[in-house]
Amino acid sequence: MSETTIPQTAKLRARLPSMQFWLVLIVGVIAAMPLLLPGYFWGAHDARHDVYFIFQYDMSVQDGIWLPRWSPDWTFGYGYPFFIVYGPLATFVGELFHHFLGFGFEESVKAVLALSIVLSGLAMYGFVRSWLGRNAGLVAAVAYMVVPYHLVDVFVRAAMAESVALVFVPLALWGFRECVVRPRWSALIGAALAYAGLMWTSNLVAIVFTPALAIYVAALIFWRARDAAGSDWRGVLGQFVKGAWVPGFAFVCGLSLSAAFFIPALVEQQYINRTQWFGEYYDPTQHFVYFNQLFNPAWGFGISQPGPDDIAQGAMSYQLGAVAVLLAMVAAVAAVVLPRRVRRELWFWALWGVVSVGLTLGVSAWLWQHVPIIPYAQFPWRYLMLAILPLSVLPAALAAPLPWTGGFEEGVVVGYDDRAPSWAAVALAGLLLLGSYPYLRVEVREPTIEQGPVSHAALMRFQRTSDEMTGVTVWVDPAQRPNWSPMAEIWVRDGEVTTRVDYGQVPQTETLAVNSEDMGSAHEQIYFYAKDPGQTITFNWFWYPGWTAYLLDGKDGAPVREMPILREEGPLARIVLPVPAGEGYILLRMEETPLRRAARWITLITIALLILTPVIFMLTRNRRRKVTL
Repeated sequence: MSETTIPQTAKLRARLPSMQFWLVLIVGVIAAMPLLLPGYFWGAHDARHDVYFIFQYDMSVQDGIWLPRWSPDWTFGYGYPFFIVYGPLATFVGELFHHFLGFGFEESVKAVLALSIVLSGLAMYGFVRSWLGRNAGLVAAVAYMVVPYHLVDVFVRAAMAESVALVFVPLALWGFRECVVRPRWSALIGAALAYAGLMWTSNLVAIVFTPALAIYVAALIFWRARDAAGSDWRGVLGQFVKGAWVPGFAFVCGLSLSAAFFIPALVEQQYINRTQWFGEYYDPTQHFVYFNQLFNPAWGFGISQPGPDDIAQGAMSYQLGAVAVLLAMVAAVAAVVLPRRVRRELWFWALWGVVSVGLTLGVSAWLWQHVPIIPYAQFPWRYLMLAILPLSVLPAALAAPLPWTGGFEEGVVVGYDDRAPSWAAVALAGLLLLGSYPYLRVEVREPTIEQGPVSHAALMRFQRTSDEMTGVTVWVDPAQRPNWSPMAEIWVRDGEVTTRVDYGQVPQTETLAVNSEDMGSAHEQIYFYAKDPGQTITFNWFWYPGWTAYLLDGKDGAPVREMPILREEGPLARIVLPVPAGEGYILLRMEETPLRRAARWITLITIALLILTPVIFMLTRNRRRKVTL
């Protein structure tokens, strides 16, 4: 072999995935294997919701709408702006499995959850590998995939959006850390995409995670500023401002990339009735975790129950995981032998774990009552999603190279060949997997008549018996929220709903007659005849900003003019459409409001700028090189 071949071979080998990468992938497949079992876990908390989210999304896709705003069959067919206020990305991925690969709705949910486990492990591997090396990345990835709360999210709660969001959390940490430690264009793009992905997936997780992310980034910037300026506080401030520019710009880009979703969600949440999702069962004071529950190895598939004995009642587990906790504690102590820049970051993660676990306990009740952003989590135990991060990062430090075996530069492992997994890393990863192995199981159930098989009829029965997927707008009288509808009655009798026109208010005489010509997930076209002006047609759809009506130039003609739409004065606040005297065709459809269009343009312009800027930079640099030559 020639001398020139050796470096080329080494470079090629360096670009190939390491053995640790493949081990992470294998463990991810093992962790996801319960989802490959036949059947579906209809008893899991959100399993029914996930199925019907995709079911509703698919109806929009059948109409050619890939970014839907309106969920047509919520609340017994009156509709709801679900995809305006709920991150659609996880449901979109499920629709891809259903639409292009022919998966059933249940199989699509399982595929998304399985994919989320594997990708979350690879994301955590990338984050920890970037500063503690491949062996540490292996341990962190395995811990992240199998720590009990993550398994609760997937197998017990079937929380599809939250599970997918856990993929973007380590990606965001990785991207923003790189923006601080090694600022460059690729790091900025990665951080922005990761944060945007989180926003598009789960605004709830984004709200819970963002303050912690901001504190982490601020700590990284401050440490570097202090290292550079010493005790000169003016210098520290100057270095801090300088170091904050790249991660700050990445954050702005992440917001802009998700503007098409989060701006309408933020503004239009005032148009939905949120009181039904708070109080009574959703009262957070009823769901604080008791300290002993953090270490109770019992495992249940029921929902969260108030009190210290809910595990005994078969409720979900709140345990942290004995193996992960023990390893994290050992790592926090052992970090004293690591370089200062690494040690302080690991101790930061230890503090992160203490705070996030503390927010699940009753001692944090005052914070839940007085700090506005904390109650967005709804349930205190949701802060376990933050606790699994230090329970993954800290054990990983036990597999990081020691200072005398390699070196750390700028808080990153350098000068150390760890492409071959160490026995310590494999042993730690195996121990973590073994500790959580008893919890790698799902509770497969056949659907009840209120759950499935997936159909409009089952959806209506599910809504009536569970009072789920029954959201209403603020204009609906909450004391008279519908608990059934004419559409629901048709569906449960195995009929097909072909119109949302309330024919009970249309005489169908020479005074006023209406015929529905076509109806979809967010539109309906009708033919009307009105003898006299001043007559109206009521639709069994909740009124909401964006509903627009057009008088058409014939049945298949173009819109002639926009028509006014009224909001019903009654308790349901439905759409009321005044019609002129004469006859014609009218198209009613949900459209983008000026706010939604502006938000979408922000996202599109940001995408264009992020693509064009590096291209322009490269062209300019090449032109300068030619001039120099």
